[in-house]
Amino acid sequence: MSTQPDLSRVVPRPEDIPPDMRLASPVEQDHWLIDGRLETWTGGRSDVPSAVCLSGDGDPAPMRLGSFPRLGERESLAALDAAVRAYDSGRGPWPTLPVEERIRHIEEFVARMAEKRDEVVRLLVWEIGKSLADSRKEFDRTVEYVRDTIDALKDLDRVSSRFVIEDGIAAQIRRGPLGVVLCMGPYNYPLNETFTTLIPALIMGNTVVFKPPRLGVLLFAPLLEAFRDSFPAGVLNIVYGEGKEIVPPLLRSGRVDVLAFIGSSHVADSLKKDHPRPHRLRSVLGLDAKNPAIILPDADLDLTVKECVLGALSFNGQRCTALKILFVHRRIAETFLQKLGAAIGDLPAGAPWDDGVRLTPLPEPGKTAYLTELVEEARRKGARVMNEGGGTVRGTYFHPAVVYPVGPDMRLYHEEQFGPVIPVVPFDDLEEPIRFMVESNYGQQVSLFGRDARELARLIDPLVNQVCRVNLNSQCQRGPDTFPFTGRKDSAEGTLSVSDALRVFSIRTLVAAKQGALNVAILNDIVRERRSNFLSTDFIF
Repeated sequence: MSTQPDLSRVVPRPEDIPPDMRLASPVEQDHWLIDGRLETWTGGRSDVPSAVCLSGDGDPAPMRLGSFPRLGERESLAALDAAVRAYDSGRGPWPTLPVEERIRHIEEFVARMAEKRDEVVRLLVWEIGKSLADSRKEFDRTVEYVRDTIDALKDLDRVSSRFVIEDGIAAQIRRGPLGVVLCMGPYNYPLNETFTTLIPALIMGNTVVFKPPRLGVLLFAPLLEAFRDSFPAGVLNIVYGEGKEIVPPLLRSGRVDVLAFIGSSHVADSLKKDHPRPHRLRSVLGLDAKNPAIILPDADLDLTVKECVLGALSFNGQRCTALKILFVHRRIAETFLQKLGAAIGDLPAGAPWDDGVRLTPLPEPGKTAYLTELVEEARRKGARVMNEGGGTVRGTYFHPAVVYPVGPDMRLYHEEQFGPVIPVVPFDDLEEPIRFMVESNYGQQVSLFGRDARELARLIDPLVNQVCRVNLNSQCQRGPDTFPFTGRKDSAEGTLSVSDALRVFSIRTLVAAKQGALNVAILNDIVRERRSNFLSTDFIF
């Protein structure tokens, strides 16, 4: 077993903050973007505390980072009005713009965005407690994602730049926008996950109302001017405030055509019910998951432990793709737990700017209390914390807890903990973890660990019908971004990848004409004289 963990750096002193990580002053954001203007806000505001607690004379307390506007229903609907006007039932300049021109706007934005890397990364670290290395990685991955999206759209448009002739009918088939998109991202990847819906929605010709996540909101402040200057008026509008106050009126208006939301399924259900014509609302949803690992008796335990630690504890387990429950064959359970506890004991804990840090404070208010409650409930029902220091709380920091044996009568067996608690379930018969997956409300991914190809194949065939990704001897994850990312049941609606996202925010549409002298002459004239942005054989390089 590991020794007692060193938690001396998880609550730093103010003087421990590196100079390049200090904020010159609180970020008092007093603008919001509407109809191409940064409007000054003089009304109520919401404070933003840091995920990081600082030590001082009294108890550790989160540092105040700044504040953002708390808009109301009137401002929210005004932003929607701007998006609706910009779309103009598909007749606006943005939805009718040539693909090449929309790409230029996105390219201008991403170039401006890259200039703000240090500011955005610093706020990522402070707001959500993500390590400096991972915050830089999130920013860089997001920039790469935008550029990959541009390349994917060029490929898609090249395929569409020719006419198809079938049964005497000539047609050009392209993808058109869907309308007004309401976009909301999650706090755990507030930049990257938000942009995986925001950028495809924009580049396909939709107009957008964007509400930043409740945690990770200030990091968009450095990008406001780039958003304003890179897009025509009304194409992108950004609203701030309490979601329950400003989001339902948008849905109830019936003027939102697409809901792009990454968060919990119960919130998504509530939002969809608010729309008066739900059959006209397209939903793109990334929701809950309780991804299991199934560890067979012949598994390579060193490899398995390494992947389970990555899968369960990357960004403290605050990922929808995290491994959230481990089923381990009883024959190897004791050895596995010993190795897992030792591996966790080797993970450095500290402030998010510390070199090599792997475990950092949690941003959600009340999260440490919730996780403690889950662990204590499991203890009362016969489970134990198997690693040294597991469940120790320091300010907003919660040390990872390996809980064993977990059973169906415990909340940890069913609830998505979304944090550094690792429930381990022993099994004798493979039917036990399979039954868990069949009965689960979620169906995103699973990780299988073993050596026997025949046994793994026997598991793969039924499990691909329970989840949307089966990982062999590796953690659950989203990437690469070119791979499909989706889920069954309550885990997702719609598929996101670089190319899939372009399709999910658009619809196939075509112009067709029976072949004849008149129609051929008309089509030739339109294409030759470049009279239409839709009917065009231009090739984007």
